Order: sequence, then C-alpha cells, then structure tokens
Amino acid sequence: MTSVLSDPSPPVERPRRSATRRRYLMCRPDHFAVTYAINPWMDPAVPVDVDLAVSQWDALRRTYLELGHQVDLLEPVAGLPDMVYAANGATVVGGTVLGARFRHPERAAEAAAHLEWFRANDFSRVVEAEFVNEGEGDLLVVGDLVLAGTGFRTDPRAHGEAAAVLGRPVVPLELVDPRYYHLDTAVAVLDATTIAWLPDAFTPASQQALRERFPDALVADPVDAAVLGLNAVSDGRHVVLPAAATGLAAALTERGFTPIPVDLSELLKGGGGPKCCTLEVRA
Repeated sequence: MTSVLSDPSPPVERPRRSATRRRYLMCRPDHFAVTYAINPWMDPAVPVDVDLAVSQWDALRRTYLELGHQVDLLEPVAGLPDMVYAANGATVVGGTVLGARFRHPERAAEAAAHLEWFRANDFSRVVEAEFVNEGEGDLLVVGDLVLAGTGFRTDPRAHGEAAAVLGRPVVPLELVDPRYYHLDTAVAVLDATTIAWLPDAFTPASQQALRERFPDALVADPVDAAVLGLNAVSDGRHVVLPAAATGLAAALTERGFTPIPVDLSELLKGGGGPKCCTLEVRA
C-alpha cells in the first residue's frame, strides 16, 4: 500500500508588522482637471470625470479613517486643478514644515495655500523654500533618513536645504525615466527600515546607494510600477496602493504587510495615486 505524505516543509513565517496611527493632509479634487501636460501621464485630450475623481478620492479618505488615522483637509482653490496631489505641497518632520516651491508655473500657487494652512494650524516653524522642491513627491522620510529625488522636478540644491531645515541626513537620488518624475512614483516607504522600489527608474549610482542602505528592499515588477503601484501609503502594516498593482500586493503580503487596494484610476490621469494625494503630517 502506498501512503501519501503531506509536504514536510514548515510553513513560511512572515514578519510581524505593526501599524502606527498617522496624521494626513488631503485636498478634495473639486477642481480637478487635466488642462495642461507637465508629466507623461497627463493628456488634455482625454476627458476627466470630476464626480468620479471625487468619489474615488473620498473612498481613499474613508480608508484612512477606517484604519484609525487622522485626516485633515486643505481647502481646494479654483484654478489649481492639481491641489488634490497634496503630498507635493510640503514636507513635515517633527512639526517642522518645509514648504514646496514648484517647478512649473501652473502649480506655483499651491505652495502658498499649503503654507497658509500650516501657519493657521499653529505649526511654529514653517519655512518657505528657497530652491525648487516638490514636497513629499521628492522628499521621502525613511526612519531617520530623507531620500531626496531629483532629475525632473526638485533642484539638487534643495537637498541641502532639506537637510538643514528638517535636521535629517539626506540621500540624493537621481531619476531617469520621465514616467517616474517624482521619487514617490518609484519608491514606496513601507516602514522605518523597509522600502519597495523600481531600480530602472534610477541612475546606476542611485541604484547602488539604495541597495547599500536597503539590501532587503522589495523590488517591484515593472508592470506594477507602470500603474503607479509604488505610489503607496503605509502605516507600517497596512499599505494602501492602486488596485491595479496586483503583483505588488501579493509581494507585500509575502513580506507580512497587509495590502489595501484602492481605485484611483481617474486621478491617475493627472499622474497621481494614493501617495500623491496624501501628505503625512509628522508631529
């Protein structure tokens, strides 16, 4: 008689991840439109459904609330259709706010709206930027480091300014693929020591810098990156990411994270995903 044996291999034990409560700033896309093109995702000839954009954005907001996070709202301004991408308006570390200075004139007035909100909400140190930086689009906080992107938007001189204002070491990184025009489209911060990233979005020197600092980083499939799957928001356990990035979601699960897929297909027409819509306010 032949016996059938079960697989003797022990189950893979996934890391235990811990969520921490976060505070986010978001801006409702009441005036969202694609009337100009400042990145490869934008095509003014493609119609935009504002009602759908608002509905998808509100689902993202409610997702954060259901996860136990705080969401503050920045008042949208008519004539500034990209204000929904609130992450680009500032970088906040330890209650210090480094404001943005936008590369393109179409977005320039957003910087003042963000500075006004932080000043009105009693942030004691709010710094107006000297050099072009596009907030958390290109300045990503990972533990005690700030990963700082350049190549398409942020001026390299802003990296030194960020280090001085925020009081954190800054790691310069150069982007080379215009589809990934901001650092937060090519790197997702998962926790204080873990990132997911797309190596092909960077110069060889920047690839080496990231590999040295994050040898266990999750490398995203280009298919997932191509739907802005890396434009994700993590609280250390839950990772809110575009629903189309199914391969990345599976890889995150294998690493012990809990993926939370959301559909932001309408806001993708402007070149943004969950992270672009979400500025973390770090006290």
